[in-house]
Amino acid sequence: MGLPWKSISVTSLACAYLVTSLSPDRSISRLTAVFSTAWALQFLGWAIWSVFLWPKLFSPLRGLPEPSNNSLFMGQGPRIFAEHTGDPMLDWINAIPNNGLIRYLGLFNQERLLLTSPKALAEVLTTKNYDFHKPSQLRDTLGRILGNGILFAEDDEHKFQRKNLTPAFAFRHIKDLYPVFWSKSRESALAMTEKVLEDSTKEGKGDGPAAEGEAPKNTAVMEVANWASRATLDIIGVAGLGQDFGAINDPSNPINQTYTWLFQSSRQRRLLNLLGLFVPDAIVRRLPFKANKQVAEASQFLRDTCRDLVRQKRQAKLDSKGGPTDVDIISVAIESGGFTDENLVDQMMTFLAAGHETTATSLTWAIYMLCLHPEVQTRLREEVRANLPPLSGGSDDEGSDSSTVTSLDIDRIPYLTAVCNEVLRYYSPVPLTMRIAVRDTTILDQKVPQGTRVVLCPWAVNKSIELWGDDARRFDPERWLRPANRRQEKDLSSRGGGEKVDAAGGHSSSSSIGSGGATSNYAFMTFLHGPRSCIGAGFARAEFACLLAAWVGRFEFTLKNQEEMDEKNMKIKGLVTSRPADGLYVRAKIVEGW
Repeated sequence: MGLPWKSISVTSLACAYLVTSLSPDRSISRLTAVFSTAWALQFLGWAIWSVFLWPKLFSPLRGLPEPSNNSLFMGQGPRIFAEHTGDPMLDWINAIPNNGLIRYLGLFNQERLLLTSPKALAEVLTTKNYDFHKPSQLRDTLGRILGNGILFAEDDEHKFQRKNLTPAFAFRHIKDLYPVFWSKSRESALAMTEKVLEDSTKEGKGDGPAAEGEAPKNTAVMEVANWASRATLDIIGVAGLGQDFGAINDPSNPINQTYTWLFQSSRQRRLLNLLGLFVPDAIVRRLPFKANKQVAEASQFLRDTCRDLVRQKRQAKLDSKGGPTDVDIISVAIESGGFTDENLVDQMMTFLAAGHETTATSLTWAIYMLCLHPEVQTRLREEVRANLPPLSGGSDDEGSDSSTVTSLDIDRIPYLTAVCNEVLRYYSPVPLTMRIAVRDTTILDQKVPQGTRVVLCPWAVNKSIELWGDDARRFDPERWLRPANRRQEKDLSSRGGGEKVDAAGGHSSSSSIGSGGATSNYAFMTFLHGPRSCIGAGFARAEFACLLAAWVGRFEFTLKNQEEMDEKNMKIKGLVTSRPADGLYVRAKIVEGW
């Protein structure tokens, strides 16, 4: 329940004008004093109502199951701020008996409605999708960077944008991009190889056996999150925008550095986000904080870059005189004729940010989990090497380019798909997102007043024991190789919307990939579902699989500090995505013969 700034201010101004006009003293100071008093009294009344009376006595949600030990003023706020995003919800979803809805109180006892069942999720994401919008605070903070692209468009504007962008993300089009994904994945692995050889030589481990206590030869420590970000930035550049940014071979690439900074959390930026809960964004943006200036400059730099690319694409289309359209996403979007140049800039900003940051985060977590589960890493490497051409490239006996990989090559490695699915389930890159009811509505026949904040938490739903079974909180790629039982097949089929999908909500990539043990597509929330689901899910899956295959095929990864980086000690942070707080440092050993 947000503070009604406009109503309070207008009422206070009217009160001040009326009182002053009836008073002998009609000075500006008198007007200001009455206005301030009226504003303060109204604010106090609103605070008492929203913090105490509404959530504790009048809200229709107050009878729902909720966690105990609420703070008097802050509800569950102290715990939510102390722990990683999604961790409290993960505990609640598995510990609090419920029928699909859990209410909890956030900062200043503001109500939140956590969805826990497929039916509740289906209502918000599908059947009543347009009853719920993204909160204005999210649009104001991220929207100032990304613009009004498909991520933040609502209602008819969202329908229009999605309709015109869908051809660019159709599975048949994504299949044509696999060679691009593989080419860049191969390039990143080869660049990493050069770096390992260079660093290991400097440390005297390039030739001969390693001395006792030293790391093996052709081994070096690297921070994989940065490599992942650079690789995915280059992929979205080529496949999404038709522009090679060269970030893989140039860590100082300004676009890479800009996005690295934008997605890092800082104390000042967290403070500004907190202020945004109570102060209009127009005011927050104008506060004299260094972070405000830096965000504005970074956003302008990225938008100028995108604007130049749009002009180049428009000109290339004119020069081609109706010739074949490039396969990158923006070229296909231009071909639709539905977007102005500024609309396309907004879409490009969205693709650049969401398209590379989320996949880079997933790749980072994949390497982390493979380090914790070396038996999974070994099996995956063996299957990748048995089914994909070596990174060294060249031509096979029939003269074809063995460095080229197609969707069929990736799809014939079911264990690769299983590992990718399990990483996306276990460590959803975006742990939590929120919707706000824009009108009085219902969820599971429960009255939900306008303004209620609804929490969609993949971090919790993806590990729900009710939805995934007793092993929900265990990393196990094998779950995706077990065939679905009849109940699962019937439920998944009924929720597929007429399109063949796997349990993770994407296109089926292998007939041997099952449901993961879940009985509903809504048990897997990484890409959401319905009209507001991630339009680039197929793109992200294919990109993720190619990168992971190239990296694991070439390297054996182990954690630099195994004991300090187990799951209990892992510190996680991030503004939108959740990454290891201090990066992920691993020992990468080149595995010969591929």
